[in-house]
Amino acid sequence: MDRLARYLPALNWGRAYDRHALTSDAVAAVIVTIMLIPQSLAYAMLAGLPPEAGIYASIAPLVLYAIFGTSRTLAVGPVAVVSLMTATAVGQVAQQGTAGYAAAALTLAALSGLFLLALGVFRLGFLANFLSHPVIAGFITASGILIATSQVKHILGIEAGGHTLVEMIPAILAHLGQTNPLTLVIGVLSTAFLFWVRRGLKPFLRRMGAGPLLADIGAKSGPVAAVVVTTLSVWAFGLADRGVAIVGAVPQGLPPLTMPAVMPDLIRQLVAPAILISIIGFVESISIAQTLAAKRRQRIDPDQELIGLGMANLGAGFTGGYPVTGGFARSVVNFDAGAATPAAGVLTAVGLAIAALLLTPLIYFLPTATLAATIIVAVLSLVDFAILARTFRYSRADFAAVVTTVVLTLAWGVEVGIASGVILSVGLHLYKTSRPHVAEVGLVPGTNHFRNVLRHDVATDPAVLTLRVDESLYFVNARFLEDLIQDRIAERPAVRHVVLMCSAMNEIDYSALESLEAVNHRLKELGIGLHLSEVKGPVMDRLKKTHFLDHLNGEVFLSQFDAWTTLVRQDTEMTNLTGLREASG
Repeated sequence: MDRLARYLPALNWGRAYDRHALTSDAVAAVIVTIMLIPQSLAYAMLAGLPPEAGIYASIAPLVLYAIFGTSRTLAVGPVAVVSLMTATAVGQVAQQGTAGYAAAALTLAALSGLFLLALGVFRLGFLANFLSHPVIAGFITASGILIATSQVKHILGIEAGGHTLVEMIPAILAHLGQTNPLTLVIGVLSTAFLFWVRRGLKPFLRRMGAGPLLADIGAKSGPVAAVVVTTLSVWAFGLADRGVAIVGAVPQGLPPLTMPAVMPDLIRQLVAPAILISIIGFVESISIAQTLAAKRRQRIDPDQELIGLGMANLGAGFTGGYPVTGGFARSVVNFDAGAATPAAGVLTAVGLAIAALLLTPLIYFLPTATLAATIIVAVLSLVDFAILARTFRYSRADFAAVVTTVVLTLAWGVEVGIASGVILSVGLHLYKTSRPHVAEVGLVPGTNHFRNVLRHDVATDPAVLTLRVDESLYFVNARFLEDLIQDRIAERPAVRHVVLMCSAMNEIDYSALESLEAVNHRLKELGIGLHLSEVKGPVMDRLKKTHFLDHLNGEVFLSQFDAWTTLVRQDTEMTNLTGLREASG
């Protein structure tokens, strides 16, 4: 049973489920459902899909994640960045508004689900670490700008295409004269209201005497209020006949059972975007899940999270949705509302299913400008220009990575941006580790500790050169260390012993081993000993499997202090012996 629970985490929390947890989950579900209805509609529009696709993508995925996921509070569904990536990927293989476009979105979700499942089953969640945080921050910031810019056309009521900033801005400016004044009024007022709701409605309700829970529900209901008011206005004043774009007819009913298109050419075109969407979605989801879990001292299993997200995406692919992941805003709301278990997600799915059954006819006159305002307000919170200042102060390399990712994403689109981000992340790692920090160390007087000679007042011996390598040795940096030792020896003719302090080395690969063998051979010819100190157990185990230690022109010391006392004593004795010989001669 325990082994089954490992793959079905619902069996763990389900055993202890009680009335108190049900009450907490139900309250959270009501709040999140109210929030998700307009948000799901808006994100579907961002993905280029019919509004109902957003609701469909928020029902089955929530249930499946509750069964297979490990986070108690993560809320899965459509999110802004993944919606934009979906529109970009699917727009390259099908025309928006066609059956082929919707089928491609289903296929994209299914491919993403299969990829995430494969990563989870084979426990490959660590692959997401190839994206550094600065690159992710730069990509999300650029995506937020792209998303907000893409919605300006709906606020203005004009037709303007483009997927990148350099395409969208000229298109918007070219059609600016076609702006619909009524649409502009609705869009601007909705945007201003939603910004105020985000910051000011809850404090306002508290000042009016509302309790904390009621004020919280009211604040989360702000977008619903915008939807209701603008929809009634369009209906009452006949604004749809005066050029205001509306959502129109939305199918009434539960998510249908759908089948992703299994066509080799389509799959081949969507595999790469599906992988990128999966990686971005997983990184966003796992960071949110771990942050919220830490606040309650709960545990997240990254590999099981991959399985949970994979099942959620498969569910979206077979129920009329599109790729999904854990959303930051909805998860934080779920957490703050007191969700105790993933059952809150199941109850939210029930609420959305009821909305799909009963409420969809009511949004016929919902203006797309209101949905655009919802998206703009949501995604601008993702834009973080402060990351530029922080990385500039801390690391020029990370700053360059952020700037490059932002520029490439804005200029060439999300796929180029994230692909370049992966390459930059790996490239930064290789660059940093190719030139590891190597410090010459000496003995701190009166202690057994060794520190950098450039930073501390330490004791040294001209015959003993001790280098602390602050990195594992592998093919990228092996030659760097080899050249460094050769340069130091050339500068210091009095050196008779070279000690590599290996306390920071977690691994020595075969290329590095060959470099060490070359160093050992070269030093032996010069009459200089090569010694190792503080070698970690796993590294020593691997060295013992080779002939390196047998041919080592020196010793392996348990501690750097042992190496120092032994070699300095030997040098002193050798110096004294040389002096006696010269005196007797």
